[in-house]
Amino acid sequence: MVNNNTISSLTQKEAELVARLSYEQKDIVRAKDLDDYLPRGFAYRSKLVYSLRKKKILIPIKNGVYIFVPLEAVPTGRRISEFLIPAVFSPRGDYYIGYSTMYNYYNFTDQQFQTVYVLNSRISRQRTIAGISFKFIKIPARRMYGLETIDIHGKTAIVSSKERTLVDLCYYSKPVGGSNAAAEILIRFIKEGKCDIKRLIEYAVKFPIIKTRKLIGLTLEKAGVDEKLLTPLEKSVKKTSLISFTEDRKGKINERWRVIVSSSSR
Repeated sequence: MVNNNTISSLTQKEAELVARLSYEQKDIVRAKDLDDYLPRGFAYRSKLVYSLRKKKILIPIKNGVYIFVPLEAVPTGRRISEFLIPAVFSPRGDYYIGYSTMYNYYNFTDQQFQTVYVLNSRISRQRTIAGISFKFIKIPARRMYGLETIDIHGKTAIVSSKERTLVDLCYYSKPVGGSNAAAEILIRFIKEGKCDIKRLIEYAVKFPIIKTRKLIGLTLEKAGVDEKLLTPLEKSVKKTSLISFTEDRKGKINERWRVIVSSSSR
């Protein structure tokens, strides 16, 4: 339902602009878009933008970029998908949405996470945009692989693929309760045939953190994955230092993966 109070508060020029943006089904509006929509030499763009922001029709993402909220959505505060916002900060596509955001997306867990994680090659910061918490994490370029695009209302967002997300899960397992919980999720997906094992191993071998590769190897072995498939992963951890996934250094040594398997991990 259109908010009549908001309509009545619009100036003629604001109403014309809102009508144009609604007709073109805009969700993200940039300053250059406003230049195209407003008369040439229009002297009050800053004042108009300020007014529309105050009326919650334009919501700032960053300087010169706004979320457009159609009149019918103003009362409820409905906004665009949070998956479309990260691309505003990385127009070159050097990012991906991952970690717990994708744990929810792929149904790894029923727990709902509130922060949108954006892995990228340039910035580390945390911001709240339109009431949504975004955490931007800078990572090395060599970890930007195993990605895919998904369609969001005719637009695209870059996310980690299911197999890459499983690798990230074993690296960043805190949201699901630690490495044991991550291993259980990985085993479940393998036994239920919900992931491509060869691709998972390929992505695991490329991952630069040895501890993560070891956890994945140990878990895949436990899940009964074919020995030949595990060979590349096994080679990637050969002759590395012995580690434990917990603070407990007591337990059975698994020489293949060079890990101490404590009683709580079995």
